[in-house]
Amino acid sequence: MTHDWLRTFQEVRARSAQLCAPLALEDYVPQPVADVSPPKWHLAHTTWFFDTFVLRALGKQTVQPPAYAYLFNSYYEAEGCRVDRRRRGDLSRPTVAEIMSYRASVERAMESLLADDLAPHVLELIELGLQHEEQHQELLVADIKYILGNNPLEPLYDSLGRGPLDLQSEHRPTPAAGREDWLAWPGGMASIGHEGPGFSFDNERPRHDVFVAPYELRNALVSNAEYQAFVDDGGYERFQHWHAEGWDWIRAQSIRAPLYWQRAPRAEGWVHYTLSGPREIHPDAPASHVSYFEAEAFCHWAGYRLPTEQEWELTAERARWGERWEWTSSSYSPYPGFRRAEGAVGEYNGKFMVNQMVLRGGSFATPAGHARKTYRNFFHPPLRFQYTGIRPARIL
Repeated sequence: MTHDWLRTFQEVRARSAQLCAPLALEDYVPQPVADVSPPKWHLAHTTWFFDTFVLRALGKQTVQPPAYAYLFNSYYEAEGCRVDRRRRGDLSRPTVAEIMSYRASVERAMESLLADDLAPHVLELIELGLQHEEQHQELLVADIKYILGNNPLEPLYDSLGRGPLDLQSEHRPTPAAGREDWLAWPGGMASIGHEGPGFSFDNERPRHDVFVAPYELRNALVSNAEYQAFVDDGGYERFQHWHAEGWDWIRAQSIRAPLYWQRAPRAEGWVHYTLSGPREIHPDAPASHVSYFEAEAFCHWAGYRLPTEQEWELTAERARWGERWEWTSSSYSPYPGFRRAEGAVGEYNGKFMVNQMVLRGGSFATPAGHARKTYRNFFHPPLRFQYTGIRPARIL
């Protein structure tokens, strides 16, 4: 059966707009920190991607105003100069209305293109653009939360229920029984990486053999109650649990708990900001918004360790995953035989393979069908704005 690429394109593009529908106009512009991009920028950048790497590459007439290549290029050196990432929040112009008009124009051009029979290499570019937009949809959710969570009013994201997210999933408890369920691997050679039909990013390939020693992974993520025990035991005051860089980070930033946690006013315990507004922390919900440094320190305190990405992938089919992005102890580096693609799209993943850690899994913010067991997400160790959590591992 032939895939309906026109329908897929329309559905993916519509979801980006739906994620932004609950926002006030003023919410589209702020950029509290460099790692968080304004929603307006996400909407423009994902459109620029199709305009530049599909329409222009095919010699089609693009509708891109001259300044947009400078304003909405993210990191593609082959595409020339771009606005500094830290200044995306300064872009009060072009207006939200102008960005929406740009999106509509590019969508019309893409829909016209998709009405024809296209060569396989063109469809591959379009699929990359769709997967790229789904990545940005997940970033949109995390960035919107950071923008609203840094507002002193701590506003609700979707008070009228206009968005596509199941907001209860953000803080839904998981069965406590999984904390006693450990998934064992006896050790030996195994194959890692993507192979066969279906989309994958270049950093998931090629599939290759590795030796993995015996281990166990827990079938449940670390809960809020478990992480709170670490906090209450002075985990952020005891250097013994931390990497030196992590210790320097928490002291320099005065960090004493996960992102969004705060002491409950006039009561014992903790509350945290969610897209549904401030809530008491549910003890059985997975801990979230922790950095690699925090995940590693917790595991040291609790007598666990973080899994490698190879261990995670080998156990994924038996594990409950998809609630949080899960830190691994693996640095982000190329698989044996990895080759960057030619041209600007070759900058997509390969040039970031240094000083970052691999995460596996997904979260409620991950678009349906976008996650898979070979997916390699990656972030710098201090970052925690994404829905990140902890899965314990131990030696068998």
